[in-house]
Amino acid sequence: MAKAILQTVDRALQLLEILAEHPEGMQPKEFESILELNKITVHRLLATLENRGFIEREGNNYKVGLKLVELSSMKLNNIELKTEASPYLRKLVHILGLPVQMAILEGNEAVFIEKIESINAFRMYSQIGKRIPLYASGVGKILLSQNTDEEILSELSKVTFETFTHRTLTSPESVLDEIKEARKQGYAIDNEEHEEGIFCIAAPIYDYRGQIIAAISVGGKEPQFITDKRAEHITLIKETARDISRRLGYTKY
Repeated sequence: MAKAILQTVDRALQLLEILAEHPEGMQPKEFESILELNKITVHRLLATLENRGFIEREGNNYKVGLKLVELSSMKLNNIELKTEASPYLRKLVHILGLPVQMAILEGNEAVFIEKIESINAFRMYSQIGKRIPLYASGVGKILLSQNTDEEILSELSKVTFETFTHRTLTSPESVLDEIKEARKQGYAIDNEEHEEGIFCIAAPIYDYRGQIIAAISVGGKEPQFITDKRAEHITLIKETARDISRRLGYTKY
């Protein structure tokens, strides 16, 4: 069974690779010939890929779909984001002596795509590629913040809230309250909500369209790290996010 599934996946990927080399499009019979597959198998592959948006059909002609373009763009955007952000994140680590992270939205989770440690700082549990619930992180609240209140409540209503610490938020309404506050002050906090003894401050990164595409966060081990709103580190975190946003073409600051 597993072998048959892997074979089907491999054939689908071969089909996409072939189609990518023919921007003018291809017809089913051409796939049958190149892949040496029967008509029924080719039809099933094409139908599945079309339903998922990876290919598009015009009559009997198939071309690469927008979903494939979207995934490629996401990969390229993340590469550009990391390249542009890296010098600013390293500078922030050098000044604060604390670990800095950067995350993007993927589904109903935040995914860390960059983390820079300070030599003398404490170690945080996060790592590149780690996923974290939106409701239990500063970066998650920031990534949700550009949605409407109704959209946020709708999205969080689909989530099963897990309690990580005694401070983890456990309802959509409580998360929304913090997001509203984050919109006002320009940053969100993680008050020991995902990891005991870890307090984080997160700020948004905007692209040229004015969309929040990522969030950076810095962690501390004292409650004052998030409660002193006049603290220099909050200003530095927000300024770093703004500098990265400017590098990505955002001009509204």
